[in-house]
Amino acid sequence: MNIQHKRQGQMELQDVYFYTDTIVDFKLLPRDDNIKLIIIQSLCYLVEQKLVKVFGYVIMPNHIHLIWTHLKQNGKESPAGSFTKFTAHQIKKYLYQTDPLNLLNYSLNKIDRKYQFWKRDPLAVPLSTIKILEQKLEYIHNNPVVEKWALCKLPEEYRWSSAKFYIENTDEFNFLSHYKD
Repeated sequence: MNIQHKRQGQMELQDVYFYTDTIVDFKLLPRDDNIKLIIIQSLCYLVEQKLVKVFGYVIMPNHIHLIWTHLKQNGKESPAGSFTKFTAHQIKKYLYQTDPLNLLNYSLNKIDRKYQFWKRDPLAVPLSTIKILEQKLEYIHNNPVVEKWALCKLPEEYRWSSAKFYIENTDEFNFLSHYKD
């Protein structure tokens, strides 16, 4: 793993980032696990294609946090661009089939799209030290536990996080890399 401090902005290849992407207007996606599985499916694909390494994650009701590094472009797209594009298309398709009224909550009147799920300009902060990486990892693992969300009592109880990987060495979806490896 190559952790270096780079200028803020575009993700640099081989650098490790704390990445946050949020649903537009902080809307809550349905608590349906199929939406979370769409996000997992995208991360699995990016890892299988050796486009990214994912060291930590949490999928929350209206945002995600990742600790990851980009290894190479996906054609002309960054892996982050591929991730948001793929997940947006799949979420739209899923809601169209299962909850078309809810899909209308994400509609807009723009020339280049009819729907938008992810906010523009996700946050990508380069991590300069292992200590900072570990602080961010602790933060994302505790996110489901905090009073605002109260999705579980202990971080490792939350299925949609890498906490269980680090606490119990269990990787249900088989796409994580340990940051110490």
